[in-house]
Amino acid sequence: MLTGLLSFLSAPLIGALSDVWGRKPFLLGTVFFTCFPIPLMRISPWWYFAMISVSGVFSVTFSVIFAYVADVTQEHERSTAYGWVSATFAASLVSSPAIGAYLSASYGDSLVVLVATVVALLDICFILLAVPESLSEKMRPLSWGAKISWKQADPFASLKKVGKDSTVLLICITVFLSYLPEAGQYSSFFLYLRQVIGFGSVKIAAFIAMVGILSIVAQTVFLTILMRSLGNKNTVLLGLGFQIFQLAWYGFGSQAWMMWAAGTVAAMSSITFPAVSALVSRNAESDQQGVAQGIITGIRGLCNGLGPALYGFIFYMFHVELTELEPELNSDNAALQGAVIPGPPFLFGACIVLMSFLVALFIPEYRKGSGIQKHSNSISGSLINTPERGSDEDIEPLLQDNSIWELSSFEESGNQCTEL
Repeated sequence: MLTGLLSFLSAPLIGALSDVWGRKPFLLGTVFFTCFPIPLMRISPWWYFAMISVSGVFSVTFSVIFAYVADVTQEHERSTAYGWVSATFAASLVSSPAIGAYLSASYGDSLVVLVATVVALLDICFILLAVPESLSEKMRPLSWGAKISWKQADPFASLKKVGKDSTVLLICITVFLSYLPEAGQYSSFFLYLRQVIGFGSVKIAAFIAMVGILSIVAQTVFLTILMRSLGNKNTVLLGLGFQIFQLAWYGFGSQAWMMWAAGTVAAMSSITFPAVSALVSRNAESDQQGVAQGIITGIRGLCNGLGPALYGFIFYMFHVELTELEPELNSDNAALQGAVIPGPPFLFGACIVLMSFLVALFIPEYRKGSGIQKHSNSISGSLINTPERGSDEDIEPLLQDNSIWELSSFEESGNQCTEL
């Protein structure tokens, strides 16, 4: 829970700093500190657990990566690019457990830690030597001397601004309600498969591989098709629909084949996060991509801390004990297979995602002209209420740069006067 809380607090700060000082330094820093605890697994377990908790401050690589992608891609290309980023992450989840299990069984755990450390170092060297800075040069020189105030990067101030932009507020609520059960599922599902459904180690590995491969296909092939045919918002809704169906099937399913079938639906639900990230990117200005993606990543980090606790509490309430010490189906949990609801937390998660779906229905569909209209409306309102204006923070929406739009508004007014 500590790691998730630290991610929630640090993500807006790191995102705001990357908007000013560039993406590469923070991409390098987040990857380095995320991988730093790996060699400590063999050096000192106590230091490893201490550093893995503290590293939650820097485990916000996704927000920097998605802001980087927004810098180097056109708007219509971002959903596909975000899909590829998520797909490569899914590919690593598929390949790394299999490689680690093989190396551990053949050569011991020390080699696994060594290989992981070498791969992490190669990743850092690749970022340092081969990854260029994505933030435009014409933006960075003007910003290097700029000061970052605490109000700009304070996560609580960011949350206050979220409430002043209805679109961003709806997106944040959607992300929280959809990812909370997903985070809880990650923490307990494989133990549930082993001790309640009766999966062995080989079946669990095969299940992870199947879901991972199908997720790669969903996020690369189907996501692009759906975004072009249905649009951004409807793709998010479709992904949430798949997630509801998947969690409900996990909750009511009592046979192994049901888990396999629900796993295919789970792969399709993986389109939700890249679609939401694309939606946030489209509603954010080019110089606010980092803080926008940082808020989404921070909410996901908070869910990573709360989700496992929520699922653990529900399992406890229904007298289901999942422990690492029980390798196979036990007699106490075997009775759950005949119950009406073998997996209560998953059904509860489906209800939470249903609320997320209902919230997402109110997210406005992005259009080319709608963003301009939205800014113009906010400007006209600010010009009318200028005498009563207390501070910029009170009226400035999170994903808008009012200074630019106010200048354009004054220019438009000047042009209208000239025409008259």
